[in-house]
Amino acid sequence: MDEEWYDDAGPVVRPYAVTGGRTRPAANHALELVALVLTTEHGRAMVRTLDPEQRNIVLLCQSIQSIAEISAQLNLPVGVARVLVGDMIDAGLVRVTRPARPSERPDVALMEKVLDGLQTL
Repeated sequence: MDEEWYDDAGPVVRPYAVTGGRTRPAANHALELVALVLTTEHGRAMVRTLDPEQRNIVLLCQSIQSIAEISAQLNLPVGVARVLVGDMIDAGLVRVTRPARPSERPDVALMEKVLDGLQTL
């Protein structure tokens, strides 16, 4: 394959090649854009053996990043970021937490009472 042609086609071909043409992770992980990703100890230990995209995700997620942030920071389509992160969850390289849903958050009145209590200290 001609290297110049590959470089020109890289951004189009690479996501397909990286995900094996998949649009979803192998396991059915429902990864929202705001799902929070953090590298595991295993991920840190394996960083040198990973493919470039996975390595970049492991390095980026040393501090918590959302799927949207991973996509933007690494210039990956969101679908590709989801597939890669899903595969990395299965491999134990990263873990994902989801931010609290509105129904799981404390009541606003309770938070105001806590704030009032802190201000009186």
